[in-house]
Amino acid sequence: MRRTNTFVVRPRSDQDAELLHELLDASASLWNELTYERRQNYFDGESIWDTADYRKQYVGVLGSATAQQLIRKNKSAWNSFFSLTEKGKHCSPPGYWGNEDDGRTLRTYIRNDQYTLELGDRSRLEIPVGKELKDKYDLGYTERLRLEVAGVPKWGGKQGRLELYYDESSNQFRAFQPVTVDDSRLDAPLASEEAALDIGANNLVACTTTTGQQYLYHGRDLFEKFRDTTREISRLQSKLREGRYSSNRIRQLYRGRRRRRDHAQNALVRDLLDRLYEEGVSTVYVGDLTDVLETHWSIRANAKTHNFWAFRAFIDRLACTAEEYGITVELRSEAWTTRTCPNCGSTTDTIRHQDTLTCSCGFEGHADLVASESFLRRHQNSESSGWRTRHTVSRQRHTGVPRPMARPVRFEWDSHEWLESPRSHRPKEARTDQSIHV
Repeated sequence: MRRTNTFVVRPRSDQDAELLHELLDASASLWNELTYERRQNYFDGESIWDTADYRKQYVGVLGSATAQQLIRKNKSAWNSFFSLTEKGKHCSPPGYWGNEDDGRTLRTYIRNDQYTLELGDRSRLEIPVGKELKDKYDLGYTERLRLEVAGVPKWGGKQGRLELYYDESSNQFRAFQPVTVDDSRLDAPLASEEAALDIGANNLVACTTTTGQQYLYHGRDLFEKFRDTTREISRLQSKLREGRYSSNRIRQLYRGRRRRRDHAQNALVRDLLDRLYEEGVSTVYVGDLTDVLETHWSIRANAKTHNFWAFRAFIDRLACTAEEYGITVELRSEAWTTRTCPNCGSTTDTIRHQDTLTCSCGFEGHADLVASESFLRRHQNSESSGWRTRHTVSRQRHTGVPRPMARPVRFEWDSHEWLESPRSHRPKEARTDQSIHV
């Protein structure tokens, strides 16, 4: 199982910060020079692999191993480009890490056996540098650059290649450390229940389980903040002088927008899977939106599903995190589930208006929750397969005999965590630590 530790790296002095900046800038320079030569060869119809020896040119600053890692990373990017084009997909050749005038993207890669990460009361990271930098900053011939580590990396295991970069918006150095984790760490599901997710943007996730529980995560406020930032980016872009396409402020807004979304997305996945694990869910069905998006495409829907919520990124995060719980994620077709009446099964006599689904038979319920119910009923195959005939978990009104119902648990994002809405069947204040026993 592959996982990634993310943590902040802090230079111990101004001199160390200057050295680290120089190391990352030289890495970006190597990448740009190599990329430029390969792009020129590519557009001229020549072999992109016949290039100058950039390892030899940068070994004095970066060290042999780091220079080689950057060259291998660049080669991997070109191989991915050719692989996609061979499959008929439209994509651009690998690009540059910024430029000297507007500022380079400060990033480097350290081979897994070339850095040391020590954790404890005073966690630290040691990385190699080239002889020229050692002499310039009086490190000593055998010394490596020692940096402080903020935060506690979650995953232990066989370490992979370290990515180190400078985050301009927060003025911090950050590191990504991929690790290979033993699968024996995985938790086993408590039972064999199932759940289905309806993914959107107004309501990010609507979930129904075979135990009769429903969860609804609201996303309107998040999307409005996303749109406000997008408008500000467009306003600033319109004021750029001719020939300029970005600025430091625009790049900061893009990064901030992406981080807010990713933070909410990661927190949602963790919160939902914690609850599903406690419910004994072993399989989660997720709707494949490919056909839906192609059939019902619109600018607003595209902005919500692709740009704002990043559907594919969410599915990848969900599947990756579900591995920790031993939960399987399956992508299934959800065609017509948003139009199907759970009472009479009609897809033609239903009307959806915003969050409400109504049917001529008298049914009325929350559209996304109903969709997740219909989706689960179509695909679930556990021993509790009769759950839908025994009870319903939709909030609904019917002109005939009332059917049993359970109010869904609703969640709202407060910029830090998902909190239960007062509209849930239990208020926020009722949440307690179940590990405390009186």
